[in-house]
Amino acid sequence: MKYIDEYRDAEVVRRIAERLAQATTRPWTIMEICGGQTHSILRYGLDQLLPEGISLVHGPGCPVCVTSVKTIDRAIAIASKPGTLLAAFGDMLRVPGSSGDLAAARSRGGDVRFVFSPLEALQLARENPHKEVVFLAVGFETTAPGNAMAVRQAAREGLMNFSVLVSHFLVPPAMEAILASSGNRIQGFLGAGHVCTVTGTEPYLPIARKFQTPVVVAGFEPVDLLSAILRLVQMLEEELVGVENAYGRVVEPQGNPAAAAVVREVFEVADVAWRGIGVIPASGLVLRESFREWDALRKFELGGVDTADDVRCRSGDVLAGRITPDSCDAFGRECRPEHPLGAPMVSGEGACAAYYRYRCSSAKPFSC
Repeated sequence: MKYIDEYRDAEVVRRIAERLAQATTRPWTIMEICGGQTHSILRYGLDQLLPEGISLVHGPGCPVCVTSVKTIDRAIAIASKPGTLLAAFGDMLRVPGSSGDLAAARSRGGDVRFVFSPLEALQLARENPHKEVVFLAVGFETTAPGNAMAVRQAAREGLMNFSVLVSHFLVPPAMEAILASSGNRIQGFLGAGHVCTVTGTEPYLPIARKFQTPVVVAGFEPVDLLSAILRLVQMLEEELVGVENAYGRVVEPQGNPAAAAVVREVFEVADVAWRGIGVIPASGLVLRESFREWDALRKFELGGVDTADDVRCRSGDVLAGRITPDSCDAFGRECRPEHPLGAPMVSGEGACAAYYRYRCSSAKPFSC
């Protein structure tokens, strides 16, 4: 197939669903790790095409959603300082901190801009030499190369009024933490296709072998997703362990070595906190010592920032796959897109946002 419409062909989807029904003899619980996949599954109703007994669980694959409250509070504190300009992706502006968000900071006079790439933030630093420009660098392995290149370019230019507030996460350690958790019920993973374009498939092999859990790398269109689910169920039924690539038109087994190299040059692995989940060892990236002059945490005094999660929000349980969004008592009531309690209701990859948009009328019509 050559064109995107072919990956949304209803007849092809129906045939794959029939094959899936034939292949399934036992119940299986599968996690799609990526929030973009969650949105596609709900948008096209793919979960409703699955055989009885196949359960899809939504994972923590939304970097906006797992960015800690402390990071948001730090970003708000930076944006509130005179002479600073904080640049961020658009869906970060309404992610709740412990008392407000970046949109509110902008309404109070903070210079907060939304950008589409870190290079735009770099350009803002060139155009505003009298301001300290801080880019809120959020993402998984997918956006890490672009953010690393921006920092490296700032260093090459000697652009000292540019820095980054880093909130970068790594997917494989999160998968391992889920599998090692008490009460884990995940039997197979759909791998995040866009992450694997950078990392390749190799980082998932040790996890698959250690936990005897198959992983199939998946894309984002209906045919991509159902094909990957079919292959994963076949592996589970046949008791096969390993990593397979069902997104071969995009993902190479070795990933993108050039992108991985620039990430290693600028960042190093560290223990980081995932919002609602807690600290996962070796699950994030921070700037290397050689780039400390472009680290906003070192440039600004942020020691007095206090943080607290909203106790009404169960985003941690949603992100860990323990509950679906509509199982949270606040969903559709206190927590709505116009007044979110947690990041999963705001982000374009958030599971709560997906449920509200595609399932709200049927899930909780009285509250939505």
